[in-house]
Amino acid sequence: MKDVTIYTDGACSGNPGPGGWGAVLFYGEHHKEMSGGEKHTTNNRMEILAVIEALRVLKEPCRVSVYSDSAYVVNCFQQNWIRGWQKNGWVNSKKQPVENQDLWKQLIAEMQKHQVEYVKVKGHSDNEWNNRCDELARGAIKRLS
Repeated sequence: MKDVTIYTDGACSGNPGPGGWGAVLFYGEHHKEMSGGEKHTTNNRMEILAVIEALRVLKEPCRVSVYSDSAYVVNCFQQNWIRGWQKNGWVNSKKQPVENQDLWKQLIAEMQKHQVEYVKVKGHSDNEWNNRCDELARGAIKRLS
């Protein structure tokens, strides 16, 4: 299996409002930048969508390290929220339907093709690639205007 590193970020102008996502993928000496957006969305949706879209471009099963500043995304897997949600019929600990189920289900489907680990990074600090993903996400929002 190839080892791939992915940095992701999501952004929203208003929450909800126009949103964007950015991702930078690394394999060996190669790197690829991606971005996209939606006219009416939330920051959390963009954070999840960034990971989905990055995983979708991988052409074969890979070992993937996903670096994200989103506690929502990282904790979902590091703290196994996702397993509890699935076990409880997509109801959270507050007995409410889990938000963004459509995207979580898409993400699970993409993850099943790979070995994925999540790593939390501090946002808006000195992490070059997290900052680049933020620039890509914000650029996607500007293109929507």
